[in-house]
Amino acid sequence: MAETVFTPALEGMKHVKSEQGDMLTKPFLEVCKQILPVIDKFGAAMALVKSDIGGNITRLENKYLSDPAQFNHLYSMVQVEIEAKTAKSSSSCTNGLLWLTRAMDFLVELFRNLVDHPDWAMSQACTDSYSKTLKKWHGWLASSSFTIAMKLAPDRNKFMDVIGGKGDINADIEKFCTTFPPLLEENHKFLASVGLDDLKAS
Repeated sequence: MAETVFTPALEGMKHVKSEQGDMLTKPFLEVCKQILPVIDKFGAAMALVKSDIGGNITRLENKYLSDPAQFNHLYSMVQVEIEAKTAKSSSSCTNGLLWLTRAMDFLVELFRNLVDHPDWAMSQACTDSYSKTLKKWHGWLASSSFTIAMKLAPDRNKFMDVIGGKGDINADIEKFCTTFPPLLEENHKFLASVGLDDLKAS
């Protein structure tokens, strides 16, 4: 089976939920980590996004490693912070999970654009997905930085060749864009149920 850069993440998604249907911390974070090499291929245009995602993965992973049994389920970290009244802190794991999920929403939307709009330049695909996902949560400064970074977006055809490897890249992107969103949506639903899905960037 020929692989693309998405293959490890697609494989990992099969293990994100327990048999009881609970979101598991380590497998979810592993899937997010496996997206990082894809982001690398964007070069400088995605440097901000990559450092943001990497930072949030590390924050959640450190919490998980502090007590793997207690934090086996992803949402247990949020519950602990709600009880301690620290969930809304900018350095909380709740905040980390929220922004990690939003960044993944952005990437799903971006790859969906690349498949659905073969005539779009990369910068248009990026800007459109940004306006549909992250933009409403960003302040002026983050939004301006992002807009400038998008001007560094790589050539679309070269990018698709690089991420394609020897596999069927369009088929893998389709799979990524159908398999990952329900998991992300579950995170949003949980965060919304505890009133924490609408925090904005400080």
